[in-house]
Amino acid sequence: MSAQAQMRALLDQLMGTARDGDETRQRVKFTDERVCKSHLLNCCPHDILSGTRMDLGECAKTHDLALRADYEIASKARELFFELDAVDHLESFIADCDRRTELAKKRLVETQDEISAEVAAKAETVHELNEEIGKLLAKAEQLGAEGNVDEAQLILQEVEKVRSRKRDAEEEYRNSMPASSFQQQKLRVCEVCSAYLGLHDNDRRLADHFGGKLHLGFIQIREKLEALKKTVIDKQEKRNQDRLKRREEREKEERMKTRTKSRSRERSREHRSRSRERRRRRSSSRERRRSSRSRSRDRERRRRHRSHSRSCSKGHRHEPSTRHKSSRDREHSSRDHSRERSRKRGSSERRQDSRDQNGRTDSRRAQDRDRDTGDL
Repeated sequence: MSAQAQMRALLDQLMGTARDGDETRQRVKFTDERVCKSHLLNCCPHDILSGTRMDLGECAKTHDLALRADYEIASKARELFFELDAVDHLESFIADCDRRTELAKKRLVETQDEISAEVAAKAETVHELNEEIGKLLAKAEQLGAEGNVDEAQLILQEVEKVRSRKRDAEEEYRNSMPASSFQQQKLRVCEVCSAYLGLHDNDRRLADHFGGKLHLGFIQIREKLEALKKTVIDKQEKRNQDRLKRREEREKEERMKTRTKSRSRERSREHRSRSRERRRRRSSSRERRRSSRSRSRDRERRRRHRSHSRSCSKGHRHEPSTRHKSSRDREHSSRDHSRERSRKRGSSERRQDSRDQNGRTDSRRAQDRDRDTGDL
């Protein structure tokens, strides 16, 4: 790749598809099904294993660094859950690699001579020490390339210790087998990248394998798969917690609504009960007023009746009943009136008689006087 292409890729990775106003690039969005989600998360096996013995070629989906930049910008604002697609992709790739490893192990069992369990354990110990030496040498070379010379020297000292242990393990393995069988190259399949490893490989061969791009690429893919699984689990738990929180909030809101409704119902009931109580009080006050008026009327009637009965009882003490008393009162009153009229009439007649008598007496007296005067 030329320097100009590298600069263009770096700008795409930093600024996205809209860096130069190219509308043709903006037509394809990172959410499109044609875009590789593993490439957006920087874990596509086609990119990681390119240039190795197991180069997979170009990916069937679209790879674009600008789309990766768009995804990184958008993922900061919201959750897109592209990790699920990437996990499915990497799991299928790792499953294929594990199947190839099992097939290689079966072929080794068929082609190599069978050995006892004790000899197989000793050979396995030698293989493990070889892997440890290879990994330490690869790490030391990486630290030396980065400039960490002191740490690289410490790792080389550990390599020497492991080599001494390896010599002891090889001696035990050699003593447990015939010389003809020991000279045969015992192979082993790498559990990471399914490559073949020899029991008698030298340190340089082991360092090249464990520090090579193929082995490190498979390690990167497996580690990325585990990290994505953990991320998916964390996001699912977070989403479940958010759902639970939203559900609790909805339930709380519903409870608050029910409480407000119940309170409003209670208030309405209290208001109705108060209005009923007021109506009862008003009706009872009306009844009391009516009863008081009726009692006052009764008292007035009784008082009038008592006064009338007293007045009647004075004139007539012995009357059987009120009805007879009233009729008798009327009779007595009429009799009294007639007596009074007769009394007045008699008195006027007596007065008239007395006047007549007086007149007569006066006239007699006058006549007698005249007589006496005439005699004189």
